[in-house]
Amino acid sequence: MSAQPEPFTLDDVSVVMGTYNEEEAIGPVLDGIDAATDGRAEVVVVDGSTDGTPAIARERGVKVISQPPRGYGVAVREALLSASRPVRVTTDCDGTYPLERIPDFLDLINEGYDVVSGDRLYRGAATMPTLNRHGNRAFAGLASALAGRRLHDVTTGMRAYRADLIEGIEWTENTGLSAELLLRPSMRGYRVREEPIDYDERLGETTLDPLSGGAAIAGSIVRVCLDERFRRG
Repeated sequence: MSAQPEPFTLDDVSVVMGTYNEEEAIGPVLDGIDAATDGRAEVVVVDGSTDGTPAIARERGVKVISQPPRGYGVAVREALLSASRPVRVTTDCDGTYPLERIPDFLDLINEGYDVVSGDRLYRGAATMPTLNRHGNRAFAGLASALAGRRLHDVTTGMRAYRADLIEGIEWTENTGLSAELLLRPSMRGYRVREEPIDYDERLGETTLDPLSGGAAIAGSIVRVCLDERFRRG
């Protein structure tokens, strides 16, 4: 009988994010990561800021990769692929996500899930702007119809992934990368768990226009789902 693999620990976790002019939020977010992981997680930031965000991150021992601003997906994809540990956790640098749940996500990965996705909408997301909340429900409905399985929050920024999944799929989207990161694994038969999480008001100002951003996300959902259907034949 082959030995069971050792469970992942917090030393096996990389927490990654893209940042752009988040000097108000970066310190509290890094504090939250350290508190949740006992300071044991690798933290990787891909940054295109013109303010003090990267300096604050470097002072805290974060691995900072500087690149010109090219959009959300470009930054997060680079952060995910630049991390070195076998469990990759994404979050946003705006204080909205419950970083204290990172150990819970790790436990679910150890139960055998390939992706653990934070579902903000399950508990209502009362702090989310109304337009964004309705838009995210619409994205979930569109994705569910095209993917052929019920999905509840396809644009959440907090997830945990096994590294071999991240490194084994070609990611193509930018603004819609969050949706792609759930859709491709779901449609390829990976074990995906949507886990209810709380969602807080953001720190600092958002740079995403909800209308143009929403149109880009919807387009990504359609492209990715059709691409995966074509891939399956």
